[in-house]
Amino acid sequence: MKVGFISLGCPKNQVDTEVMAGILRQAGHEVVSSEDDAEAIIVNTCAFVKSASEESIEAILETASLKKRGRLKYLVASGCLAQRYKEGLTEELPEVDAYLGTGEFEGIAKALDSLSVGVKTLHKMPAPEYIYSHDTPRIRFTPRHWSYLKIADGCNNRCAYCVIPSLRGALRSRPINSITTEARNLASQGVKEICLIAQDVTAYGSDSKTGKSLARLLRELEKIRPLPWIRLLYAHPAHFTDELIEFLAGSEKVLKYLDIPIQHADDEILKKMGRKVTHARIMKLIERLRRDIPGVALRTSLMVGFPGETDEKFKKLLEFVKDVEFDHLGVFGYSDEDCAASARLPGKIGEGLIIRRRDRLMKAQARISLKKNRERVGKTYKALVDGPSPETNLLYCSRGYFQAPEIDGVIYINDGAPVAGEFADVLITEAHPYDLVGTALASGKNKTKKA
Repeated sequence: MKVGFISLGCPKNQVDTEVMAGILRQAGHEVVSSEDDAEAIIVNTCAFVKSASEESIEAILETASLKKRGRLKYLVASGCLAQRYKEGLTEELPEVDAYLGTGEFEGIAKALDSLSVGVKTLHKMPAPEYIYSHDTPRIRFTPRHWSYLKIADGCNNRCAYCVIPSLRGALRSRPINSITTEARNLASQGVKEICLIAQDVTAYGSDSKTGKSLARLLRELEKIRPLPWIRLLYAHPAHFTDELIEFLAGSEKVLKYLDIPIQHADDEILKKMGRKVTHARIMKLIERLRRDIPGVALRTSLMVGFPGETDEKFKKLLEFVKDVEFDHLGVFGYSDEDCAASARLPGKIGEGLIIRRRDRLMKAQARISLKKNRERVGKTYKALVDGPSPETNLLYCSRGYFQAPEIDGVIYINDGAPVAGEFADVLITEAHPYDLVGTALASGKNKTKKA
């Protein structure tokens, strides 16, 4: 049958969606891009926080309306929402014909086969153990020139506010040879940038006694000649090693970019969160990264409104942001999650105050981002051209090493002859709070300082 997909949440979810699409195509189904053409739609859901669960339910209900006015016959809900609320969803959402948890993605073809003969598939959502391999079918939904590559699934960190271990299970690291084989396959398809993803990439291999580690994996990936850019996302600050930092400092292919979710800067809050780091340790790590890896771009995510966050503790967080001056920053508000340990903590913060604190952090970061972007004006950067801007064909979108796809700003190219999917030397001419503007230079005409 013709099958459509709606993927919600994080890039890890997107890879799961791509795997299900590949499995279905191998089983003889046709993957379509238009929901109106689909006979079956799989909504791969997110349930990390309350707002994500609400968005997933809304997407399910909107999709279900296609049964009345389109070709849609079957609706499948997969992923984190199904895993988290497995007890009551069948009664709450009778519009859904089948549910698959986070450990059941490889069963998607069997689920559709059952539906096609009139049997609803209401799975038991076992504890997640599945993780895809290099020989698992996969249809990438990212552009041809870059791709996500999931190196592990699950998490052993057990942060007090986080429900990921209950949704995704314990940490499961893929074998190095499986990851490198997939990376070679991606490179042979024209992929120039791979983004390594997991709940915590720096924990890679810690579930194994075979000696594999992130540094060892990166050494093997760097040997793949046709693969010029390797990017790391989601690196827990407690798990950096001397070996990893030394490798990053000397690597030619692993980009000088790190996404380090720090969450807070107050020691008492960090301890309650279960983050296993202190403010002093965080500062020491940042200082070392900037010293040993000149030009490194740092992104972080912070949480405001965690139980017990007084005005004084928030002020410390705000001063931390101003002092460190991250290149990129995301802020989200705390919300009680019924199966998270933090839900039982006293000292809850009102929603209005959480929003105001989040806005204050983002306003401070906007000033920092503008300052940092202005420092890039007049410099030339090697940028990967993503293609024409969604707003106008007069601009092209590209990204330097300091900009991850989908989450950071871009370099708009308003002059020159950039080619989508290729690299270009771009001279930065304008700076804005989150984006840059530049000119694509012709080969041999680069007379400015190149970074």
